[in-house]
Formats: sequence, structure tokens, C-alpha cells
Amino acid sequence: MSFKIAVAGKGGCGKTSVTALIIRYLKNKGKVPVLAVDADPNANLGESLGLKVEQTIGTILDGFQHEKISIPPGMTKEAYLEYKLNETIVESSDIDLITMGRGQGPECYCYPNLILKKFVEGLSDNYTYVVMDNEAGMEHLSRKTTENVDALLLVSNHSVKGVRAIGRILELLDEIKLNVKKRVVVVNLVPDKLDPLVSKELETLKLKADVIVPEDKELYRYDLEQKPLTGMPDNSAAVQAIDRLMAQILT
Repeated sequence: MSFKIAVAGKGGCGKTSVTALIIRYLKNKGKVPVLAVDADPNANLGESLGLKVEQTIGTILDGFQHEKISIPPGMTKEAYLEYKLNETIVESSDIDLITMGRGQGPECYCYPNLILKKFVEGLSDNYTYVVMDNEAGMEHLSRKTTENVDALLLVSNHSVKGVRAIGRILELLDEIKLNVKKRVVVVNLVPDKLDPLVSKELETLKLKADVIVPEDKELYRYDLEQKPLTGMPDNSAAVQAIDRLMAQILT
């Protein structure tokens, strides 16, 4: 059985960077192989991991739905779809990546999410850890893309709105009864220390920040230069915060 970690939160809170640093920790600690899942239609986890994405779940499904496909003799459409989906896996020595992406049309993401969920479930036993970077907001929770996870990291940026978004996500988790073993609150991109207004909002919602991730110029530089965050130095403040958190989660 793999250990499953999912990352959620509002847009702009730094979910992808947090996800990449989680994967960095797992790789450096030898907790591999890792299956990284980019479940955000606006996909960029591959760039943060230094992995080049050629095909996505979305583009494969788009081809099946809108183009005339030639299925090999003796193979069902479902079997051929599974074969094509396997082509979306970007492989490396310790980390493999699946990217949901998006198709060419305006259709709902419910079906791609369903396919992604089934595909990941079928693969997960081949990996020690599965780490999923979710789309912004709460739709993935309603669709139950994020389900049966060992640790759900709820990420807020250093803002009252970000904290309130976490509060709404937690309410939805209780409402739809998702199977999540650990809920972890992460306040990201903190410039110095928590602003009193952010602290007050956490108290109002009866939340505790399990980890505060400092604003990190080194991380910003890596992102700007499009360097994989898995290569971030050990003395990075953001790296150290995520490393401490992961050590706690995995004990």
C-alpha cells in the first residue's frame, strides 16, 4: 500500500511549490519510488520537478472524444484507452509524473477527473508514495478526486482570505465525509512572522498552523530561472520548514 499525500488550497497560495518540496524530501530520504500527480488543469508541477510533459490525460481524452481513432484489431476501446493513458506517464529514476492537463474544448473536468482517479488508483500500489497537487478551490473535493489519502495538506498564503478558504475546505470535508487520515494546515509565503490579522482569523476558525513556511528568495529565484525545486539547497528556509513537517507526518 502506498502512502498518499494531497495538497489543496485557494489559487496563488503556492500549492505546487509545496508539492515539489514534499517530493524533494521523499527523494532525498530515499522514500521512493514516488508517483507525482498534477491534478490541476493549469498544469505546472512537471516544470517544478524538472520533468518534461509531452502528453496529458486531457489531451488523450480529447482525442478519444473528438477525433476518429484507429483501435488495433482484437483490442477494446477501454483497453486501448488504458494503453494510451500509460503513455502520459513521465518516468525518471525515482519520480514518475502523471498530468491531468486539459482538452481543447470547454467541457467540464468531471470526466477527466474520474479517469485520473481510476488511473492513479490502478497505479498507486507500484509506488511507495503518491503525491497529488490539486486544482485551486474545492471542486476536486466534491468530485472526490482527493479521497482515501493519508495526509491532506491545506495550504493558505499569508492572507485572511487564504485562511478562510481552508476553513471552507474543512467544512466540505466533514459534509461529504471524505476519508482523510490527517489534516495539516500550512500557512505559506510568510514574510517574517504571522500578521496579527491572520493569527486572529486562525483563532476565529479554531485552526492551528501546523507549519509556517517562510517567504524564500531562493525558491523564488529557482522558479524564475525555471530550475527544478528538487535541487533546492538544504539551507533554504522553505525547504527546512517542509522537511520538518514531513518528518512529523511520517512518524
